[in-house]
Amino acid sequence: MLHRIVPVFLLAVAVLSTAGCHHNKVQNPLANIDSKQPDKVLYDRAMAALKKNKFDVARITLQTLINTYPDSEYIARAKLSVGDAWYAEGGSSGLAQAEIEYKDFITFFPNLPEAAEAQLKVANIHYKQMEKPDRDFTHAKRAEDEYRQLLLQFPDSKLVPEAKQRLLQVQEVLAEREFRIGRFYFSREAWAASIARMQTLVDAYPLYSEADEALYLLGQAYEKEVEMARVARLSETAKGELQKKFTDAAVAAYTRILTRYPVMDRAEDARKRLQALQRPVPTATEAAIAQNKAEEASRSELGMRQRLFMNLHRGPDVARAAKVGEPTMTEPKPTSATEIIRQAGQAIEAAYAAGGGNSVAVETVGTGEPPKSDPTPHSVQPEAAPGKPPAAAGEEPAPPPTPVNAAAVGEGDQAATAGQDSKAGKDGKDDKNQTSTSRKKKKKGLRKIVPF
Repeated sequence: MLHRIVPVFLLAVAVLSTAGCHHNKVQNPLANIDSKQPDKVLYDRAMAALKKNKFDVARITLQTLINTYPDSEYIARAKLSVGDAWYAEGGSSGLAQAEIEYKDFITFFPNLPEAAEAQLKVANIHYKQMEKPDRDFTHAKRAEDEYRQLLLQFPDSKLVPEAKQRLLQVQEVLAEREFRIGRFYFSREAWAASIARMQTLVDAYPLYSEADEALYLLGQAYEKEVEMARVARLSETAKGELQKKFTDAAVAAYTRILTRYPVMDRAEDARKRLQALQRPVPTATEAAIAQNKAEEASRSELGMRQRLFMNLHRGPDVARAAKVGEPTMTEPKPTSATEIIRQAGQAIEAAYAAGGGNSVAVETVGTGEPPKSDPTPHSVQPEAAPGKPPAAAGEEPAPPPTPVNAAAVGEGDQAATAGQDSKAGKDGKDDKNQTSTSRKKKKKGLRKIVPF
């Protein structure tokens, strides 16, 4: 009986010892792999680990496959899956590492269908980190660039519709940012800055949900510029040129509302402004009306509960983005406030040149006199001293008055100064604050030798 129990006991001890060693042993990705298709086994193991959210195990296994079998048919999939592991892990560092892996994949395998997928995920990385319009717009701008890159580099990919829709949402956020800045400048009566922002907005993002409001504020800002030109201290010719320039710009903004966005809220207001400015009121075409109706019908609104939860997230609201139409692929040159001021200056210079050089004189401040012609250089006379008549023609002008702090000391002043010096010598002190001249005093005694 004993000889049967002993072998069973030894066998149990051996099994337990083996199980304990196996539990503490580090798993090698190459262990227990069929020699016929070891790369396939490694890839399957990595995918299984990725499904179980074991991202470190998946990346180690995939890297082993890449380093051990560089000629495997699974190399491309393995490189893409490394990026997927970082992407699924998330976090700012994980997404940054995923972008690097996807960019490397596009560089090494640009002709594979998965390259478009990698580019889409790069854009989605920045889309996921995009913030509200009043916050940092770095990720929104990067997402716009990456989606554009996908549409330009992979125009035949099946992912193009998804990329276009995401791009429209990103551009809605960027346009909202420009609109808020322009409206802020408008409320502060910084007309040139407001015009620059609104003009950039309507040129770059025509599918923006508040494009009609942006154009209307643009026209209003130009009308404010007309009022400022009307009261400016310029010649009548220069005033007329500026007023015409700004009025034409305001009319162009109102006209664009009626021809491009005829079914939006500001269409009626734009019509009234054109009538007030005594300019023709255009009529929108049937195609423009149908296009604008389709754009407005494609937009959606967040419910009250969704808006409440949106305040708790840092992501923006993209429900108002259009779902039809083509996004802007080439961003136009932005308009700057400096450029607007420069163009106004060019209009004044043109009026000055048309008037023979005498039409842009500044009016006398505080009087109702008309502007005087600019004097020619040889006729400029010096201003007469108070109480003296102006110099006659042919006479040399009087020399300018001597500055007070450098005036020559008279005889009486010399005596007074000598008295003060002698008094200072007696007291043994030199009061430097009593002198009112900027000239340096003469050094005496040993001070002639001392250089300071």
